[in-house]
Amino acid sequence: MRLTLAEPKYLRDSVIIISELVNEVRFKITPNAVELVAMDPANVAMVIYKIFSSCFTEYDVKKGTEIAINLSNLKQILKRANPTDILTLELTSDNKLQIQMKGTSVRTFSMPLIEIEEKEQKIPDLNFAITITLPCAVFNSAIEDVDIVAESVTFLGDEKKFVIQAEGDLNKARIEIKGDDTQIVTKAKEMVKAKYSIEYLKKMLGGSKLADKVDISFNKDYPLKLEYKVVDRVMLGFILAPRVESD
Repeated sequence: MRLTLAEPKYLRDSVIIISELVNEVRFKITPNAVELVAMDPANVAMVIYKIFSSCFTEYDVKKGTEIAINLSNLKQILKRANPTDILTLELTSDNKLQIQMKGTSVRTFSMPLIEIEEKEQKIPDLNFAITITLPCAVFNSAIEDVDIVAESVTFLGDEKKFVIQAEGDLNKARIEIKGDDTQIVTKAKEMVKAKYSIEYLKKMLGGSKLADKVDISFNKDYPLKLEYKVVDRVMLGFILAPRVESD
């Protein structure tokens, strides 16, 4: 296996974002993409990541393989990559991952693979009533607004508008985004409402380093899905469990 990236940000930034939620992961390397599906230790959030072979200048994968990595270690190495470096990943004969950064100098790092005992995660089959496509800057700003008010946020949406609101002990915040300002695809006949953890959402907003827009999908008291996509490059998705309040 030998993979070469001319735009290291698609791997570096993704690993930095994912490491906020999970530490040990299993990468599945297929002839078409490098993929990852992982659950955070609290079983509240899932990460789905795919960096496509078309993102690489060299993608030499003869057969599918899996490698397990400590993301904290990988993150520290990838943070050393400059934006203009050529990044090459290679599996060595002694079962290590070799990472080479070629710029004004050639720097080579080596890190061990690890064993992960937990079973392979499956992406759940979810049906959403509503999907909103928003500029990342708008969504990030709204989550930062509600973060100063409460620990959880309520999403409300129908075919005409998307509302992000939160209520604390004293303060309230409400951000309303009209359908003509965004792209709303809905199957909902009425207003759909669900509540989610702001702490987790803030960790997911890093996806905006990769893409300009985010797809936000949810349903009544149902998991949330965020998806950041760059065509033929990368896809970073998150699934977040809802906060369901008892009556």
